[in-house]
Amino acid sequence: MAVCMNASAQDNYNLVIGTYTNACESKGIYVYDFNVNTLSFKEKNSTDGVINPSYLTVNKENNVIYSVNENGDKSNVSAFKYTPSSGKLQQLNKRDSEGADPCYIINDDKNVIVANYTGGSITVFGKKNDGSLTDSKQVIKHKGNSVNKDRQEKAHVHMVYFSPDKKYVFSNDLGTDKIYIYKYNPDGDDKTLVLKETIDVKAGSGPRHLAFNPNGIFIYLLNELTASLNVYSYINDKVELIQETSLTTKDCTDANGAAHISFSNDGKYLYATNRGEANTITVFKVHSNGMLNQVQQIGTMGEGPRNFVIGPADNYLLLANQNSNNIIIFKRDKTTGLLTDTGKKIDICSPVCLVFTPNK
Repeated sequence: MAVCMNASAQDNYNLVIGTYTNACESKGIYVYDFNVNTLSFKEKNSTDGVINPSYLTVNKENNVIYSVNENGDKSNVSAFKYTPSSGKLQQLNKRDSEGADPCYIINDDKNVIVANYTGGSITVFGKKNDGSLTDSKQVIKHKGNSVNKDRQEKAHVHMVYFSPDKKYVFSNDLGTDKIYIYKYNPDGDDKTLVLKETIDVKAGSGPRHLAFNPNGIFIYLLNELTASLNVYSYINDKVELIQETSLTTKDCTDANGAAHISFSNDGKYLYATNRGEANTITVFKVHSNGMLNQVQQIGTMGEGPRNFVIGPADNYLLLANQNSNNIIIFKRDKTTGLLTDTGKKIDICSPVCLVFTPNK
């Protein structure tokens, strides 16, 4: 998964940050030493000359990091040997993403799977013994469009995501207004992913990111273009819509750009960011029946809020404001889910993806 959480009694973790390198001065991937109690932080290491490693995923052994290199038709996927103690990242290899502008990446023991946004495709790579990438095993191209002629003129795959039991890979396509559900066969070579079904989303919504609740029986889908949020029950592998809500009010005419959605570690609260003219993060309380109600919406103290990560102890939320070049650190009330500003931030060029890993 793109965000790795490992709760323990330790105070210091590595905060790994993926960035864009074409908007300001960035070396690519940064590793910070971060104390989750004092909120002290210090740059530990970085790559150099890596192009637009916007999204990251860490293997379960915590010794290899995979990133996309979002660069139009020249896009790649990279593997890095990762030494947590020093934060050192040494590139193992890279492969053509075989689809323009990869924007999301996941991995398990056998494979690395990438969503190519502009390419409208999914690419599957195998792993070699040292964690480096094989040549691509499978490329799946989505076809279609939807009602927003500017943004949905063709397929735009925005996410790939394992179901909790790893039986399926879910893929949101902003361009076709569909969720694609693929059967996952880790050793399937060119049939690693086999389409099971598609779920239609309301026309013009632009499905972007989804999250399963910790017990795995509800799915939450964030739609970028309308900033709407769909809740689905997921029982016996059947997806059924049970609620539609929104990050905005009905009379709001601001441009939306809903971005990321994620749970608190205890599963009691759901958080979602909205870019555009809003620049907000919204907090929802999650009820036992899966339904949501909004409990807070606050500004992100920056522009272009993308990914965020909640600390291992659930006490803090770190949010990456891509366009204002900062990561804002919010205190999180574990009882109410509410966020308050700590006054602390990390200034860094064009941050996109935040990942906590153990530092050993």
